[in-house]
Amino acid sequence: MYHLLADMVIVVHFLFILFVVAGGLLTLHRPRAAWLHLPAACWGAFIEFAGWICPLTPLENHLRRLGGEASYTGDFVTRYLIPVIYPAGLSAFTQYILGGLVIAVNLMIYGYIFRRRFLSRA
Repeated sequence: MYHLLADMVIVVHFLFILFVVAGGLLTLHRPRAAWLHLPAACWGAFIEFAGWICPLTPLENHLRRLGGEASYTGDFVTRYLIPVIYPAGLSAFTQYILGGLVIAVNLMIYGYIFRRRFLSRA
């Protein structure tokens, strides 16, 4: 049971990261989604810039230990995403890049949304 819960945490964590990075696209069709997305994007960027570990990572590790499995050190990005994207591992510089990408992608999306709305009213 704990193994299943830990796997569910991984899925939720991954979906949250996708929402942080590209959730602004949801606001193209659902403008009110910005009220959820902007705080999530700020949190995601802050976690990367501060070098903190998301609270979902210790939760996953705790569930794995309860299920008799080994936990891991580091954070979700280091464990699951960086090995796929950057084989060398996570450094402070890489975290700054990831945080900057979160901000840049979302600035582009929201810039497009605001520009489209502004031009449609003019």
